[in-house]
Amino acid sequence: MDVLLTNDDGIRATGLRTLYAALLEAGHTVHVVAPIRQQSGVGHSLTVFEPVRAVDIVEPHFRGTGVYGTPTDCVKLALSTLLTRQPDMVISGINAGQNVGPDILYSGTVGAATEAAHENLPSIAVSHNDHRASVDLLPQARHLVSLASRVDWACLAPRRVVNVNYPAGTLDQAKGVVVCPQTNAVWKNVYTERFDPRGAPYWWLEGEIPAESVNPGSDKDMLNRGYITITPLHFEFTDHDGMEVLRGMAGLTAP
Repeated sequence: MDVLLTNDDGIRATGLRTLYAALLEAGHTVHVVAPIRQQSGVGHSLTVFEPVRAVDIVEPHFRGTGVYGTPTDCVKLALSTLLTRQPDMVISGINAGQNVGPDILYSGTVGAATEAAHENLPSIAVSHNDHRASVDLLPQARHLVSLASRVDWACLAPRRVVNVNYPAGTLDQAKGVVVCPQTNAVWKNVYTERFDPRGAPYWWLEGEIPAESVNPGSDKDMLNRGYITITPLHFEFTDHDGMEVLRGMAGLTAP
């Protein structure tokens, strides 16, 4: 299987490097096209007002292309220009930190996977609920590679992203795998005010998803309880019920 591998943490991130090794170990061909710099939180953004540049990275146990751009830039450039043929699958990750609930809208990891899904390619976004760079992710990477090979993509509707999240801790501590919906809880935003050496204020985004707002059985809930979560995502945003409401309003149905 030919796999395009990308992420939003950057081409030197532990999660990407570990997944690269696991894919090669399983006998797959891997093409890495990933951001040179950290790109967490950029969502599905594109570079449009400056050129997109790339550099080849060749190391003893790694080959890839680093892109000075967003994760979506990476996927678009790879599929349109850098690869000689379309890959069989696109995998984005392993991200450092969860991507559940509202994170899906902000995540560059999911953004890259979404771009691939728009091209009707099998697409997986994968994250681990731990930000520590020292964590050994090889067991999770091997599990993900096995999981990806077992998904019957022909049975899923087109343009779907399979969003996978691993709980914090080691793989053998996970309680199992569950397919579950996205939580509709949202972040409670907190901006911490600080001051630079000249006394000018700046703000650092913090915050959390309040535990009491998380839907039971949702991705956030099950991940917190120690399960590996799988959520199929689609990005057709039209509110069809809302369309009917608007059609029924005075003046909005007239030709």
